[in-house]
Amino acid sequence: MAARLAAVIGSPVTHSLSPAIHRAAFAAAGVDWSYVAFDVADGEAEAALDAMRTLGIAGLSVTMPHKTVVSQLVDRLDAAALRLKSVNTVSRDGAALVGSSTDGAGFVASLDEAGVDVDGAKVAIIGAGGAARSLVDALARAGSIDIVILNRTPANAADAVALTPVASLGALSDIGRADIVVNATSIGMGENGGFPCDPSLFRETQVVADLVYHPLETQWLTAAAERGCRTVDGLGMLVHQAALQQQIWLGDEAVIDTAAMRAAAEAVLALPA
Repeated sequence: MAARLAAVIGSPVTHSLSPAIHRAAFAAAGVDWSYVAFDVADGEAEAALDAMRTLGIAGLSVTMPHKTVVSQLVDRLDAAALRLKSVNTVSRDGAALVGSSTDGAGFVASLDEAGVDVDGAKVAIIGAGGAARSLVDALARAGSIDIVILNRTPANAADAVALTPVASLGALSDIGRADIVVNATSIGMGENGGFPCDPSLFRETQVVADLVYHPLETQWLTAAAERGCRTVDGLGMLVHQAALQQQIWLGDEAVIDTAAMRAAAEAVLALPA
């Protein structure tokens, strides 16, 4: 098979972990694929898709600020992308470009890897942005029976609540009855830290997951672990959504090495800033 190219588009993408993760996956799979990052400014997504068609680029990862507009530009959407009106993956089906969303399913896969079953679970999600909406959709499809969304501006949670009958707007008091509590905000990222909610609300039988992966163990996760909770870091979702992208591009028969992908990401995160 001739060498093929995949890429991530977004702005900024300088510090994206996607190149390291996907290159590790391609190497482990033994395929002749390359992966690069293209900084594509807001408003230039259509030109990027035109380039994909013209240059024969085999796959794209899509990050901010392009996820919504790309969903309007591709030829076809998978079920999750259609519901979310958001695309993080573009693949080729002959001449057609197909948009998919693997973020939510990647989160569910990361929980599964950690031994956490979401079927029948009650979940509290802090935040109502694009990441939170992808979680609501995937968790509902995976069998979660009660999903409460906590957001500082309740009106902004309407789109997330509308995704499934099992979702509702919640309050901090709902955290105590959840089996799984998820931070789907950027609170806790970088050196400033911070808690998306007071850890005193946790009980020791809960699973606490954070979508933030820099730092890998946030202050919030540390506090949750100290209260006896089981914790899941944000790198798992990043790796597993990328693994699902690999499956789309390479086909169901491909063997995707998530351990190699995570190791590559951790190596980058360990480098000096």
